[in-house]
Amino acid sequence: MDIRFGYWSTTLGGLVKSKLPQRTDWTFEFNTQIAQVAETVGFDYILVAARFISNYGKSNQLDALSTVAALSTLTKRLKLIAAVHSGLWHPGAIAKQTSTIDYISGGRFCINVLSGWYRQEFHTYGEPWLDHDERYRRSEEFIQVLKGLWTEDNFNFQGDFYRIHEGWLRPRPLSQPYPEIFQGGNSKAARRMAARYSDWYFMNGNSLEEVQQQVEEISILAKDYGRRLKFGLNAFIIVRDSEAEAYAELERIIAHADVESVNAFAEQVKQAGASTQDRIGMWANSDFANLVQPNDGFKTGLIGTAEQVAEKIRAYHAIGVDMILCAFLHYADELAAFGHTVIPLVRQLESERSPTLLDPVV
Repeated sequence: MDIRFGYWSTTLGGLVKSKLPQRTDWTFEFNTQIAQVAETVGFDYILVAARFISNYGKSNQLDALSTVAALSTLTKRLKLIAAVHSGLWHPGAIAKQTSTIDYISGGRFCINVLSGWYRQEFHTYGEPWLDHDERYRRSEEFIQVLKGLWTEDNFNFQGDFYRIHEGWLRPRPLSQPYPEIFQGGNSKAARRMAARYSDWYFMNGNSLEEVQQQVEEISILAKDYGRRLKFGLNAFIIVRDSEAEAYAELERIIAHADVESVNAFAEQVKQAGASTQDRIGMWANSDFANLVQPNDGFKTGLIGTAEQVAEKIRAYHAIGVDMILCAFLHYADELAAFGHTVIPLVRQLESERSPTLLDPVV
């Protein structure tokens, strides 16, 4: 499979916690414009994040499912990923809503199942805050219910978190066998969940070596269940005319970091990776600079000229990354520029790749 390209929506605002001006907006009108451009310049997926309580300040933030439903009527090709928290929704209701969105979109809906890292969101809504691994176990049941209701008549389920008695829904999703299921995480519990239940595993930004280790470990786990996962990698993209200009822009972003916001985020995410016994979960090893981009996007290193960034993307694809999930400082012009310059270069590199002894014989 050729590498795919996705991008973060801006429904929660800018993608860096920096006071540097960003030609980016949270509004539905802006996100519609960007989505319509994205699907014409080579992007395959949009990810709409979910947030119910702003983790810093009281900024405007759009709901993921509502936004994806609306975008489904205003786009034609783009696959639409909505993030959903397993602890804040019942999977039966979500199965019905998402089946409807998939029908409306002509089979373009996907779901990103979140296990939750922001404790205050759960407390605000009066929902119990479970231990780290229990949150992932609840998500496993959540996915089992989704798949059952999407595909079976008279579906029954008796779990520790959810019960379904002779459940069914119509219309079923158009996507076959069901909408693609994404998840994130980095902990051992997240990796086990992905190996058993998800179709895609989103990774925070990281070096080539660290990403390869994750891909190999999770692929082996999935193989034990007779499954093959696909992998998405978060990246903050900075393409400029020279490598020096690109890294100068990175330094400016960090130098103008919203210190109060970054520190608040650092405190909040202690309930994520840092709460695991082995401390290998999300953000467990992220320093201040990397928390300026909340999903470690700087670590991926897609910073430089268009040619340099394209070469790096090909290197990630070679070790098993199936999608680059992009974020930009200035969505208003950088997303389209990436589609016009970097994506064609990546495709050119793919077509020029010569067969090797390791390639399968067809």
